[in-house]
Amino acid sequence: MSETTSKNIDLYAQAKACLDENNPDRKVAMTQSLAQSWRDGQCVLADSPVQPIGEPGRPTLPKLVTPKKLPKRSMHTDEGIAALVHALCHIEFNAINLGWDAVYRFRGLPQQYYADWLRVADEEAYHFTLLRDYLKSIGYDYGSFNAHDGLWEMAIKTADDPLIRMALVPRVLEARGLDVTPGIMARFQQAGIQEVVDILEIIQRDEVGHVEIGSRWFHYLCEQRSLDADSTFRDLLQKYMQGKIKPPLDRKARLQAGFSEEELDYLEGVGSLK
Repeated sequence: MSETTSKNIDLYAQAKACLDENNPDRKVAMTQSLAQSWRDGQCVLADSPVQPIGEPGRPTLPKLVTPKKLPKRSMHTDEGIAALVHALCHIEFNAINLGWDAVYRFRGLPQQYYADWLRVADEEAYHFTLLRDYLKSIGYDYGSFNAHDGLWEMAIKTADDPLIRMALVPRVLEARGLDVTPGIMARFQQAGIQEVVDILEIIQRDEVGHVEIGSRWFHYLCEQRSLDADSTFRDLLQKYMQGKIKPPLDRKARLQAGFSEEELDYLEGVGSLK
């Protein structure tokens, strides 16, 4: 890009276009292109209205069903292994949409907020591509299995307030990934599938950063509103999650991602948040 290139890309409009795109290949390509345009200084935060939240762009397949209708995934068959990788791939696809919605929906925040969530969307697209490429290498693809239909629900519930979004999407949903990924990695390690272990190591590393981004902006927004972060997080968990997070927690990863010891004690049921 030349030094004279003007800033002429409306970040919000292009984030919405990425969010609405149904085709996974195009969504990934658009995500990577827009992230690069931002890094090149070509984007502006234009004054444009926010559309009400709806369904994100996604392909016709996978068919979305309730969690109870998903089959158990056995590591003892090729199909079971593929189904587990597919489930992880689906999470990453949804995470692209969640990243773009965080960019598009919430206005008037510092430039660094948008830089952070652009980075999240870009890295989620990379994770999705790694897992999808592995699926293709073993004769499957994204859409080969049914998938969970509830991953967008929290985006809808938190559409009106970035503080609630930061508390509950990165610090609850994505943080749950920090807790469970090491166990999933161990299953693939035991099965001798090192390629997936290597992919999950990349994902775990990056997800610590994503949760840390959520923690940082949650604390920023609490400070802006003169709210106590600990009690606010506790109250939001009570309201939206019945105060429950399924143990065990990966305390080391969560500490790296911006949780306090007091928060982790509370989540494990051995402490309180005043």
